[in-house]
Amino acid sequence: MGKRYRAGVVALVAAAITATALTAPAQAARDTGPTAAGHRATQRAIDAAVAAGVPGVTAEARDAGGVWKSASGVGDLRTGAPRGKDDRFRVGGITNTFVATVLLQMETEKKLSLDDTVERHLPGLVTGNGNDGREITVRQLLNHTSGLFDYLADEEYAKTYLTGDGYLQHRYDTLTPRTRVRVALSHEPPYRPGARHWYSSTNDVLAALVVEKVGRKPYEAEVRNRIIEPLGLRATSHPGTGAQLPRPSSRGYSKLFGAQPDRIDDVTEMNGSQAWGNGDIISSAADLNRFYEALMRGRLLPPQQLAAMKTTVDNPDFPGSSYGLGIERLTTSCGGSVWYHDGGAVGWITVATFTEDGRRQFTYNYNANWGAETLLPILNAEYCEQPARTR
Repeated sequence: MGKRYRAGVVALVAAAITATALTAPAQAARDTGPTAAGHRATQRAIDAAVAAGVPGVTAEARDAGGVWKSASGVGDLRTGAPRGKDDRFRVGGITNTFVATVLLQMETEKKLSLDDTVERHLPGLVTGNGNDGREITVRQLLNHTSGLFDYLADEEYAKTYLTGDGYLQHRYDTLTPRTRVRVALSHEPPYRPGARHWYSSTNDVLAALVVEKVGRKPYEAEVRNRIIEPLGLRATSHPGTGAQLPRPSSRGYSKLFGAQPDRIDDVTEMNGSQAWGNGDIISSAADLNRFYEALMRGRLLPPQQLAAMKTTVDNPDFPGSSYGLGIERLTTSCGGSVWYHDGGAVGWITVATFTEDGRRQFTYNYNANWGAETLLPILNAEYCEQPARTR
């Protein structure tokens, strides 16, 4: 993984990099929907992730045949309370799809062009140490070809806000987005703009800042007015500077101390401003499925902008995956193709998947930011061993 804090199918923060598997939690519960028989392979893969050490998993699948929900494992290690099928959680990098959708809507309204430079909308911000906003476009922010350093990979930032005692001492701090951008700009860019895809959360913070500059209102308001309210996503929200999760929800866990691999900390509470614009959204599996269905079926973007979103660049760090504008395409183990976005946060991993025609969605969440090796088996079980139901 190196210092990129991203490995294949999931964006992971520093705490997950050196983590080892937790022994199976006590009082692991299983709560499946009434159509569980139709998703036996998926359920087995979910249960295997819990048996391998993930505290709990919540999941929902949707297709023309209906909805299947499942919750397995523990939602609270202290009380043994099970995970809930309707849990809300921090979606991490899935926030990026919401931001990309807003920017593409703004392009349809002639408020910006994807080929505008960052300098045009954020003058004087991206400069120094070889960084130049005049050479980076909005499109390159969205498909992560800007070459900008990932602020999450800054060693001092990770030590202060992502791992160990630093996280425990500073998780309630309020940070501005420009503070995090300045961390990134203190480094030379690893690549020239356009040279290759390289995932950097700095791109997503800058994209949200462009939303604010063009829309002349908080990025949260643009997302709420354009996506959350029109789609009736009642479990989806922005925390602002709040640290709590709305109910229903489970606790989130992390292994913050690399030298203490068996130590697990409850990291549920954190100031939402620390992930502003690139990972702050809170949602549920059901809401994410509704969002991606609406997106892929053209309810949020006209054909030209949706086609632009699905125009991908190869991801050299993950063969079989290519990155569009806020969404990725992945080849499954059985040779099929599925679109997705993943999200990692301290205490959470989420994977949202969906077919290109928007007729099938599957989202699952771990209330821990370890166990990445069990993510793909769940996805492959759903898409390779569970045929889509039709009416």
